[in-house]
Amino acid sequence: MQEVPQGFKSGFASIVGRPNVGKSTLLNRLVGSKVAIMSNKPQTTRNAIRGILNLESAQVIFIDTPGLHKPKTPLGQRLNAVVRRTYSEVDVVVFVLDASEGFGKGDAFISTELERLQTPVICVINKADRTSPPQLMQKIEEARGMGSWHDVLTTSATLGTGLSDLVTGVVDLLPEGPMYYPSDAVTDQPEALVVAELVREKVIELTREELPHSVAVIVDEMGPREESDLIDIHANVFVERSSQKGIVIGNGGKMLKEIGTRARKEIEALLGSRVFLDLRVKVEPNWQRRQQLLDRLGY
Repeated sequence: MQEVPQGFKSGFASIVGRPNVGKSTLLNRLVGSKVAIMSNKPQTTRNAIRGILNLESAQVIFIDTPGLHKPKTPLGQRLNAVVRRTYSEVDVVVFVLDASEGFGKGDAFISTELERLQTPVICVINKADRTSPPQLMQKIEEARGMGSWHDVLTTSATLGTGLSDLVTGVVDLLPEGPMYYPSDAVTDQPEALVVAELVREKVIELTREELPHSVAVIVDEMGPREESDLIDIHANVFVERSSQKGIVIGNGGKMLKEIGTRARKEIEALLGSRVFLDLRVKVEPNWQRRQQLLDRLGY
């Protein structure tokens, strides 16, 4: 491990909250890089994604988690298990609420679970830019009444406001420790997984309400082409029904081409190299309910 100055702090902070409160946007803002895909659709995040914030006096590993929710499928049960396993093993929990909406049963359910933990919890009211100052003050008081939080802060992940207070609050709660990752690392996610998630983000983005939860992406092959500066990537996009396959491919293949074009731009920026991206769409009926298939898809 790298040598660190005396008093150096390090540790793990789990970002939790119900679906669509802005957890992934907050993570990306905190680490200054896109490590988690973003969408306004619930349950976009399906894995515990680590984003690494390197400071002179600390290293914070923020962990974005799927939104805790009432599961309707085995996939949903597995996503909830990821959340619970993560927040029981960290140094700090960041509980995110949405200032633009009323706090509801989902928020109360999570707060009840967090109250049982010995881990300190910082409550963050995100999307503070989407409400008036008087309404925000009311929400702060409401949030304080939901649990025994170490602190209640406000942020706007979209605008990047309030993040320094959040970082300071998290670092104050971390123990002294080593640098777990190299000082230039922003995530420990394998490149193939990040690539698959970027493709899935574009599918969700372009197909809108038609099939967000029915899509999974796996990179089958990824590597440099011989005697070329290209990286070849072959990935499969899995859907549950033939009709969904038609939506993803589109008329004359236009939709799949646009998905590939948008994904390739971000993948090239991620890898720092030109990319040939080959996408194939496959039907796996009811994959969200099939335990063996969930294993195969990495959930």
